[in-house]
Amino acid sequence: MEYAGEILTVKEGFLVTNITGEAGNFTVTLDRGDAISTKTVLIASGSNRRKIEIPGAAEFENKGLTYCATCDGPLFADMDVIVIGGGNAAFETAAQLLAYCKSVTLLNRSATFRADEITVNQTLKDPKFRAITEVEMLDVYGTDFVEGMTIRHNADKREEKLAAAGIFVEVGQIPNSGYVKDFVELVGGGQIKIDPRTQATSKVGVWAAGDVTDVLYHQNNIAAGDAVRALEDIYIWLHKNK
Repeated sequence: MEYAGEILTVKEGFLVTNITGEAGNFTVTLDRGDAISTKTVLIASGSNRRKIEIPGAAEFENKGLTYCATCDGPLFADMDVIVIGGGNAAFETAAQLLAYCKSVTLLNRSATFRADEITVNQTLKDPKFRAITEVEMLDVYGTDFVEGMTIRHNADKREEKLAAAGIFVEVGQIPNSGYVKDFVELVGGGQIKIDPRTQATSKVGVWAAGDVTDVLYHQNNIAAGDAVRALEDIYIWLHKNK
């Protein structure tokens, strides 16, 4: 990094285990026992994709099974694909894939969708799209790459093999926020609640950016922009609180 060793100290290979203190006097504790004193904190620890745990899922990850349509979707142009999930992220992924895939089949465990009605209805209109509800995902199969998925229909216990070149999993994210659960306000499944104008958290002197927060959309470029917004506000706060 450009300013490393001058005005910037970079610590790599550490995990933050705890943050304590008040604005202007925080202590950030690392997993190897080190502690850093700081006036402000910017939390940008991201999230992990919630994964499906069925036979073949781990084996075929990055071999046709993926957790990012934005990254990998164009690789499946003119192919049949499957999307797993029933929330807005799943339907938004399906809509994106419909632009270039041959067909998109969405699988949902329950009878109803968690996505908003407008998004669902708009996606259902596409002739290349179909949704199958009340199913259990049994396995992912293939040879070198994904060839499809086996499902079981809950109503009649009938098993069915769905051929597909790609499987896109959208079953949620797990924010990496456990170490601050008693420090800042969390919402939903552990997302840090922020002021969307400034990225400030419920704790004065602490900001958060990216997928660890309760923002609606999760992408690298959005996270980077959030961090810049936070840094602008941190700069102003520091100059006001010298």
